[in-house]
Amino acid sequence: MEEEPSELRRAVIHASAGAISGGISRSVTSPLDVIKIRFQVQLEPTSSWTSLRKDLSAPSKYTGMLQATKDIFREEGIRGFWRGNVPALLMVMPYTAIQFTVLHKLKTFASGSSKPEDHVNLSPYLSYVSGALAGCAATVGSYPFDLLRTILASQGEPKVYPTMKSAFIHIFKARGFPGVYAGLSPTLVEIIPYAGLQFGTYDTFKRWAMAWNHSHYSTAPEEDNLSSFQLFLCGLAAGTCAKLVCHPLDVLKKRFQIEGLQRHPRYGATVEHRASRNMLDALRQILQAEGRAGLYKGIVPSTVKAAPAGAVTFVAYELTSNWLESILT
Repeated sequence: MEEEPSELRRAVIHASAGAISGGISRSVTSPLDVIKIRFQVQLEPTSSWTSLRKDLSAPSKYTGMLQATKDIFREEGIRGFWRGNVPALLMVMPYTAIQFTVLHKLKTFASGSSKPEDHVNLSPYLSYVSGALAGCAATVGSYPFDLLRTILASQGEPKVYPTMKSAFIHIFKARGFPGVYAGLSPTLVEIIPYAGLQFGTYDTFKRWAMAWNHSHYSTAPEEDNLSSFQLFLCGLAAGTCAKLVCHPLDVLKKRFQIEGLQRHPRYGATVEHRASRNMLDALRQILQAEGRAGLYKGIVPSTVKAAPAGAVTFVAYELTSNWLESILT
C-alpha cells in the first residue's frame, strides 16, 4: 500500500516540475517565438535578397530578424514581443506537465524502476520512443491553446482579435469544433521526431557528460551528478538538433493554424480557407510559390529560440524536480 502514495507523489513532482519549467522557458523566449511566427505565416519572402526577385512583386513586411525586431517594437511596443503569451503559457504548462509525467512513466515501465538515476542507462532507442510518445500525449492535451497562441502572436497591429476569448469564439463559429484542432495532423507529424530527438539527444548528451565527468573526476564521490551548466549545455544541444531537423514541419503547422483567418493588409497575403487539401498538398504549394526557402522561414529566430528554450526547460525541470523530491519525499 506504500507504493501508491509514492507513485502519486512522483507524478505530482514530475507534473509540477514540468509545468514550472515550461512556464519559465516560454516567458523567457517569447520575443523570439513571436518573431519566428511572424516569419512563418508571411507568404512573401523573408530575406531582402529574395524580395528583389522580379517575379515576386509584393512587398515583404519582415525581411530580417533585426528589421522585424525594430518594426514590432516601433509599431506594438515592448508588449508586442509577448503577444499571445497567456495562451502560450496555458498551452505550454499543461504540455510540459503531461510530457514529463508520461515520459517518467514510460521510462519507469521500461527500466522497472521509478528512480530517475535508474533511467540514465536506458537504451537510446527507448529514450527516443519515450520522448516521441510523451510529446504526442502532451500535444493532444494542450493543442487548442497552441492554436490560439499562434493566431494572437501572428496578427500584429491593429488587432483582429483583441482577446483570447474573441479569437476562440470566432474560430469556433467559423470552423466549428474541428477548427479548434486545425493543424493537429502536421503538429503530431512534427512532434514525433521533434520530441523524440529532443529527449533522445538530451539523454545521450547527459551520458556523454557523465562519462566525461567520470574520466576527469574519477575520485569524486558524485561524479554522475551533472552541474547546472552541463545540464544547460545538454539542453542547448538537444533543442538545437531537434529544431534544425523539424522546422519545415513547424512551418506547415503554422500555415494550417492560420488558414482562413484575417490580418491587417500591411502584413501581406493571408492563407485562404481550405487552401490545402492535406499536408502533401500544402508542402507542394509552398515549394511551388516560395521555393525551398519557404520551408525554412523563421529558421534563425526559431533556432536561436529553441536552443535556450530547451536548455532552460531541462535545467529548470531538473532543479525543480530535485527540490520537490527533497521536500515531498
